[in-house]
Amino acid sequence: MPDIPSVPSLWRFPAHPASVSRARRAVAEALPRRLRPHLGDDLGLLTSELVTNAIRYGARPEDDALVELVLWPADGHYWLAVSDPGTGCADGTLKPRHPGADAEAGRGLLLVDALAAAWAVVPRPVRGTSVVAGLPLHRGGRPK
Repeated sequence: MPDIPSVPSLWRFPAHPASVSRARRAVAEALPRRLRPHLGDDLGLLTSELVTNAIRYGARPEDDALVELVLWPADGHYWLAVSDPGTGCADGTLKPRHPGADAEAGRGLLLVDALAAAWAVVPRPVRGTSVVAGLPLHRGGRPK
């Protein structure tokens, strides 16, 4: 009989700035305790950056839009997908910017790119886009 895989964790939050901290807390609590020291900070930062971007660029609060998060382990990684109803990045052209030293914003995807083993923009089948990022469970044979 095959092993039954873990059921992914799923949350939906209003496209509102207050949802960033709620999303971060939910993801942190879903991460197994033994992995929190190794992945908790990086996963929290990924969550904050991706949810902020989804709210800021992919959702319209006046439409009662929701931001969806899915967290699951697979292939030696913990994967986080943050989805919004927008289509601004459906062509996969989302790329990190390199803002000036005095810029107050624009570094989020640089952080995602630095932390994640892999990340991509994935169009959703019906409407919207997802940004999926994976953190390795182990680096160099030891927990990250």
